[in-house]
Amino acid sequence: MPVVLSALAVMAAGCHRGEPGVSPERHTANADRGDPSLLLLGAGELGSGWHEDEARTGLPAWPWEQNSCPSYQSGDYTAKSHRRVAAQRYYRPSDGSSPAHHVVETYEPGWAERNVEDVRRVLLRCASYQVLGSQVSFDVVEPHYLEGVGVLIRGRIAHADIPNTVTYFVVLRRGETVSTLSLPDSGSRAAVDAIAAKAVARLG
Repeated sequence: MPVVLSALAVMAAGCHRGEPGVSPERHTANADRGDPSLLLLGAGELGSGWHEDEARTGLPAWPWEQNSCPSYQSGDYTAKSHRRVAAQRYYRPSDGSSPAHHVVETYEPGWAERNVEDVRRVLLRCASYQVLGSQVSFDVVEPHYLEGVGVLIRGRIAHADIPNTVTYFVVLRRGETVSTLSLPDSGSRAAVDAIAAKAVARLG
């Protein structure tokens, strides 16, 4: 199942699928370039009742792959091929509701900024589309979030017969490092802002 339906059932998951034509052997971390897992949030930083999985190193699929979107062509977004190292972690709430996810990626010089530009292009091309009978949509809530460090995005899956699924996505860039958080909507924008601020602090 694509992680758009697994964070929305994980929304950046038209997202989180393998990249065609990229061998797993290339997806290895290099300690000489720093350990991105040190920049991942701990479960306690999300609030009470969260439990964290072990950090996974190596490059995952690019967080903004939207293979279910008819207007999405993976080859149009070249920055993802210039990632050096990455780490990710899933967080699961005690009540069994939707998980959260955090991925930190380090890019070759000059490519982190281009990656954010690619994310913005995906949001324009795939602002709304249908998948498996539901309507997936993305809205940019704040294009210059946290004093310009990042972008705040609201993702939604509108279902015909059950309540909508809403997930917030926080994309942050500091130098050549990009941090992407997906957080299920708790009904509190302040909670999202507080967690995002902690992620910014991790970036230094």
